[in-house]
Amino acid sequence: MRPNKVREIWASGGVVKNGWLALESTMAAEGMASVGWDSCTVDLQHGFADELTARQLFQVVSRFDCTPLARVAWNDPAKIMRVLDDGCYGIICPMVNTPDDAAMLVKNSKFPPQGERSYGPQRGLLYGGADYAAKANETIINMAMIETREAMSNLEAICRTDGIDGIYVGPSDLALSLGHQPAGVPTNPEVVGAIEEIVRRARDCGVVAGIHCGSVEMAKDWIAKGFQFVTVYTDFVAMVTKARENLTALND
Repeated sequence: MRPNKVREIWASGGVVKNGWLALESTMAAEGMASVGWDSCTVDLQHGFADELTARQLFQVVSRFDCTPLARVAWNDPAKIMRVLDDGCYGIICPMVNTPDDAAMLVKNSKFPPQGERSYGPQRGLLYGGADYAAKANETIINMAMIETREAMSNLEAICRTDGIDGIYVGPSDLALSLGHQPAGVPTNPEVVGAIEEIVRRARDCGVVAGIHCGSVEMAKDWIAKGFQFVTVYTDFVAMVTKARENLTALND
């Protein structure tokens, strides 16, 4: 089976730099994947792509040395099975609040006997290779999103769930759950403290910690504190941010 670059980087102790695809545009995805991100995540929760477009985005990303991932809309077996069948090599699942939620994610994403995923990978077989069925369970990654107060109270049990490879911090939802306003770069001490606790607990449990970042500086800071999977902006936010910078410069 085609190796998972994300797993290889983690195994070497490195950091995965992840691009985020919110737009439904194949041109935007091609541009993002071409610049050298280790992986690109199609956002099916808050992004603009539907299932058909997601498949097309996976195909575009797969032209490059860039691992296709998906942030699914929910911990739904049918939705998870679909993106995996379409060649997605990793699932980022929102709102994993309990160890039962984490176990459900694993069950939904793995073939028996580890899980209950139905067999029929279609494009996944073309992208992954002829031995997909034998090696998919050990190749595809699962990341549980930690973004609520409840998830924080169950953090260690979630991290220790068999089949969970990493956790992914959603700082905005985490801030809201803790009673604070969301910010692209969190500065509230309680939110920052919670994120620091997450990366410590993840490291103690032997799983990777990832985080969505509102700036390059934020990403570098959290890498220094132990995060091994970082996203900066989205394709849409990057476009708007750069356009705003250019217009401001022109108006000066």
